[in-house]
Amino acid sequence: MNNYRYIYFMKILIIEDEIALRNSIREYLEGQGYICETAGDFQEAIHKVHDYEYDCIVADINLPKGNGLDIIRALKRMQSHAGIIIISAKDALEDKLAGLQLGADDYLTKPFHLSELNARIHALLRRKNFNGNTSITFNEITITPASQTVEVNHQPLSLTGKEYQLLLYLIANQHRLITKSALAGHLWGDAYDQAGTYDFIYTHIKNLRRKMMEAGGNDYIKTVYGTGYRFG
Repeated sequence: MNNYRYIYFMKILIIEDEIALRNSIREYLEGQGYICETAGDFQEAIHKVHDYEYDCIVADINLPKGNGLDIIRALKRMQSHAGIIIISAKDALEDKLAGLQLGADDYLTKPFHLSELNARIHALLRRKNFNGNTSITFNEITITPASQTVEVNHQPLSLTGKEYQLLLYLIANQHRLITKSALAGHLWGDAYDQAGTYDFIYTHIKNLRRKMMEAGGNDYIKTVYGTGYRFG
């Protein structure tokens, strides 16, 4: 049994002031199964990186009200585990080099294909979180993140997008107590603040547990009453 802490790679912050590009990146990456949040200027971005945890940050260097390089500096001061991909205009070589020297992991020059950005994100997160591995095994459960598929006892398990994200998050944090608020925040981002209830978590936990047991798997999800859940 392996401890795959920090491998769930689901939550991305897109920092981009061009509305059309920001929306197209978000729509495309959400279609790939990621949870995406956005920021349109420096102040909004700084607020989010201080208040929320992300697995990857895609940041334009040139932003209203500030500079994307300062966001990289802030992330490094916070010892953030987030991967950082910077995007910039074609003639901004010095900014790109400065970003890499500050600790960014990769960069893309505008204009770029969204499929290339997706490939860069996959490669970055695989290097950071999987040590190059392409699948995760926990006893009879095998998860292949690249295809977002799950097998139990070598048989495919049909999960909804949220059920898949939930299972990956639980395995990534196995044996640790996961509070309901932490789980909601990771799976739904800052939108969960308006939910006012955790009923949606109960429903997804119930359905995931049922599907895994029907496939012959063990029930690894333990409820810690009044607090949250523990996996393992």
